[in-house]
Formats: sequence, structure tokens, C-alpha cells
Amino acid sequence: MACTLDIIGDKWTLLIIRDMHFGRSHFKEFMESPEGIATNILSDRLAKLLQWGLAEKYPSEESPGHDAYRLTGKGSSLGPVLKAIADWGIAEIKGTAKRLKPKAK
Repeated sequence: MACTLDIIGDKWTLLIIRDMHFGRSHFKEFMESPEGIATNILSDRLAKLLQWGLAEKYPSEESPGHDAYRLTGKGSSLGPVLKAIADWGIAEIKGTAKRLKPKAK
């Protein structure tokens, strides 16, 4: 468990993975998440996700000249883990509610 937490054990990394899972792919979209991540932290975590092979960078079709990000198979395999964490929080932490709706594809 400690080795896994070394990679995905901080709040911001999991939230970025969550956002990618729901279809967000651009830096500005990650910045719009309700948790309010700072730009320097976002840049750092995206670089680490790339380094660990959980995400990949590709040229954006929607915004030419900019990069976009998506989960790799390895990153996508965290979907059930994210769901379990979210479900636990909704069930066990009073006042917790779903705040992020999946982006329409």
C-alpha cells in the first residue's frame, strides 16, 4: 500500500485523475475544478502522472497549439479505486455530496 500511496496518495493527484476519468483534458479545465488547485501544483502533478505512465500528453484538437492529457490504460485502471473512495466518502462523511458531473462526450 505504501508504494501505491507514494504515487497516488495526495489529494491533488487523485482529483486530476478523477477529472481525466470524467473527460477533462486541458489545463484550463483542470483549473476549473471546484477544489481550486494552484497552477504550480497542477503542473507538477501532471508531470508526475506522465512520468509514472498514468497519463499521456497529446496535441489538442480543440485548442491547436496546446497540449491535452488523457489517462493511459494504467491510469484508467484506477477507476474502481476512485469510485470506492467517492462512495465511502458519500456514505461515511456527513455533508459529502457529488459535486462533479461527468462531461458529456
